[in-house]
Parts: sequence; C-alpha cells; structure tokens
Amino acid sequence: MQTDMVNIGLGFIEGFALIISPCILPILPIILAGSLAGSKKRPLGIIVGFVVIFALFTFFSRQLIEYSGINPNLIHDISYAILLLLGIMMLSSYLTEQFNLLTQRLVNTGSTLSTVNDVEGGFISGFLFGGLVALIWTPCAGPILAAVIVQTVIQQTTLTSFLILLAFGIGAGVPMLIIALFGREIMAKFRFFKMHTFLLRKLLGIVIIASVGYMIYSEGGITLSAAETNNHAAVHLEDGLFAPYPAPAIEGITAWINSPPLKINDLKGKVVLIDFWTFSCINCIRTLPYLKTWYSKYQHDGFVIIGIHAPEFAFEKDFNNVKNAVIKDGITYPVALDNNFVTWQNYHNSYWPAHYLIDKNGNVVYTHFGEGDYDITENNIRYLLGIKESVTTPATTEPVSLAQTPETYLGYARAERFASPESVLKNTIGVYTFPAELPQDEWALEGTWKIIPDKIISISAGAAIEIHFHARNVFMVMGSAARQPLQVRVVLNNKEAHVLTVNSPTLYPVVELPHSDSGILQVIATKPGLEVYTFTFGE
Repeated sequence: MQTDMVNIGLGFIEGFALIISPCILPILPIILAGSLAGSKKRPLGIIVGFVVIFALFTFFSRQLIEYSGINPNLIHDISYAILLLLGIMMLSSYLTEQFNLLTQRLVNTGSTLSTVNDVEGGFISGFLFGGLVALIWTPCAGPILAAVIVQTVIQQTTLTSFLILLAFGIGAGVPMLIIALFGREIMAKFRFFKMHTFLLRKLLGIVIIASVGYMIYSEGGITLSAAETNNHAAVHLEDGLFAPYPAPAIEGITAWINSPPLKINDLKGKVVLIDFWTFSCINCIRTLPYLKTWYSKYQHDGFVIIGIHAPEFAFEKDFNNVKNAVIKDGITYPVALDNNFVTWQNYHNSYWPAHYLIDKNGNVVYTHFGEGDYDITENNIRYLLGIKESVTTPATTEPVSLAQTPETYLGYARAERFASPESVLKNTIGVYTFPAELPQDEWALEGTWKIIPDKIISISAGAAIEIHFHARNVFMVMGSAARQPLQVRVVLNNKEAHVLTVNSPTLYPVVELPHSDSGILQVIATKPGLEVYTFTFGE
C-alpha cells in the first residue's frame, strides 16, 4: 500500500514536471484559446475533461490498439497532423469561424440530448473541449508512464495503475489550469488584446506550429525506408536527447552473471549501454547479434554493455534459467537480474528491449526502444568513444504487418480473445472445447487444462490449444512442468506439421512460413504437464 501511494505521488510529480517539457508546448496555446470563450466555468471544465479523458484513454490504449489493429506510430503521426492543422486553422479567420460553427453545433446537439443548457460555453462544453485535446495530445506525449507497465507485469492491482495515470494527468493539469484562469484575466485587462484578438489567435497558431515542428525535429524527423546497410562516419550524436540527464543507479539486483556487481558511478570514463531485456522475448533475442558484435568490437576501446534482465514471467526470475540462456545465446557482457524491477523503475522504462546510451561523464544521451536503428546506435557508440572512421552497419528494422496478430497471453491475469464456449475456471481444472469457428486473432482450448494467472497447464494427454493467427513466424513460450522432455504435435491448417520437444521454459519457434499469411495452428500435448505462457509473432 505504501509503495502504491509513492507511485501515485511520483505520477503527480512527473505530470507537473511536464510543464518544462517540449511535448506540452503545442497544447498550451490550445488550452489558453479555448478558455477565453464561454463562462468562467469553462476553463475548469477543460482541465477536468483533459485529465479524465487522458487517464481513461491511456489506461485502455493497449486494448484499443490491439482490437483496432492500428499501428501506434500511425496514431502518433495523425496526432501531430491534427495539431498542425489546428495551428494552421488559427492563422485563418475563415477556418477559425467554420471550426467554431462546427463545435457550436456539437455543443448544441449535446445540450439537447442531455437537457442541460450549456450552450453558452460552460463546464460541459469545456469538458468536451478538454477531452478532445487529451485524445489528440496523448499519442504525442510518448511513453511516460512506466510505473503502470511495471504494475501490469508484476500483476498488481489495475486500480492503482489507473490512479497513477489520474495523478499524472492532474499533475499536468494544474499548471494548465493556472494558465487558463490567469490567462483569461490577463487577456481581459489588456485593451490591446481585446482590440486585436485575431493577432493573438494567429500568434498562438504560430506557437503551435513551431512547437510541433520542434518536436518532430527532436525525434529525428520523418525517416525514409533504410537500405540494407548505411555507411556512417561518427562525426556527431544522431537523434540525441534534447536534455541529457545523469544515469540512474543500478539497484535492487538479485544476482550478476559474467561480472561482479557494477555501479554507474564507477564506470565514468567509459561509454555504457544499458540493455533492458528478458530471455523469452523474441524482440530482445533479435537484438542480441548486434549487441554481441558491438561488445566484441568496442570493449577494448572503453565500451561496456550491461544487460538488465527484467523478467516477464516467474520462470525468468530463476538464476539458473537466466544463466543457461546467457550461455546458450553466447552473451559475454555483464548481465544483472532485476527481478524486482528496481532498476527498471529507476530508468522509468516501459519496454523490452530498451537501450540507454551513457557517455563518459555518466549522462544518458541517447535512447532507443524496440528493434531497429542499429546503424544510429553504433554511430553514437563510436562517436562517444571518439572513433571517427566510418563504419558500415545494417540499418534494417524488422517489418511489422498491420494485420499481424498481437502477442497473446494465456494466463487469466492478462488473457484476451479467448473463444472456447466454456467460461475460464481460474486456478481450477476444467474441460474445454474448440468452437465451431475460430475468429481471427482468437484462441481456444480443447481437453483438460488448468488456467492460472500467468500460464495454462495441460492436465490430460491430447489436450490442445488452437489459435487463428496472421504472421510469418509463430513462437510460443512453453515449458514442461516436470522439467522432463515433453513432445507436442504441431498441426497447421489441419495438416500435421512436425513434433516439437519442450523441456525448460523458454521461447520455442513453432511455425515459419515463406511469407506472412493467416492460418489455424493447433498445438497438442502428448501427455500432461505442458505449460504454455504466450504466443508471439514475427515477420
């Protein structure tokens, strides 16, 4: 409970601190402009609407993206486009007038339906206005709420996660409310602004356009499709952070592999790459060849990689499982087991994999989340090390189809899209059947299974799991409850594909197609004790 309150408090502080962040700049003029019209209740309605809709939209964003199948980057770009259009609109008196007529009609319609007279522009119209601003702004703000992700992973209460989001929104909303209230009073006192409201509107429009332009520039702009390789000369830091900050401490580590305990302060004078990963994550696995190559090439030049292993599943907390994975994957750089997510939270991280590049002075100067941009990361490593010669680095990023089936968890704590006609029996043995038809991206069980928070366990021989997927590659995180080899039959589109031997819990490749396609996959346990955690997919 005390930890929850601390996280909620930190959420408020982080939200309040956004007032000095570039990501908040584009919406401040919109908030100010919206608060100048209507009654005195309107500014309060705008901020309340912003906070509430922000919290709800962010809380359910993962589900919305999964069900819609929309690429989050596309939502991000659309939000930027809307902000730019709003800025352009404020430069034109005609467009502003048409927009005001449209919003007034919406308010009139809402007032008629709710029988509440808010036509003059009071709390309700302000609430709607603030909610719309939140929907536009949230994708632009980026991943700023790592505590929520952490609590989901370690299966803490979702109510606490929502309260953290709400506290964050309130923290961001307090400075906005001050701007809205006092900005309204200041504008009312100055005769110049009364007489030249069109100039003020245009000035605010210019601020919005300039702010969005700066944010796009600071993110590295719009990137074109990369060629197979890029030739880089390390002459500057690419896509570096606008405001580098001291690297947070590595704390709460339960064990180290390949190294004695390391501290960031002891590594000053070296260039350090912090890699958050976990050994059953396919995205992490695909980054390993690049990490190992960089470590081999540059460790003698003062380059250090520290793999912070943050487990997604309980079996990934086991020291021997992690050590075996490190040996199997040929990792020779230091690996720290962050089983309690202490270092993860210190870095406010949200992703597997995530890279934080630290310069010789101990400051985080570059970050990258997910796969790709390997050429940029290597360039930055070389630049910080003072290596000026050009280098050819693969610049490809794993392609992702918009139709690709999302990662599918099977334990009831995070399970979605379950299609068996029977209800899930939590922590209890149950008998399940396949449905007559299995919709796209949904999964079902047949036979006797036990469903617990993070996995499902086959109780009878012949117990099967079925999923209707769209991808080129299908992977499953599986294990044997008895830690003895267990064979499973793989059936693809009603045809026997192959037999897979499952032993220690880890990521197993199950299907590899020549190209991305839809299919019905069945995995059948030949005897009891098959543990299945999740399906993941790739192109």
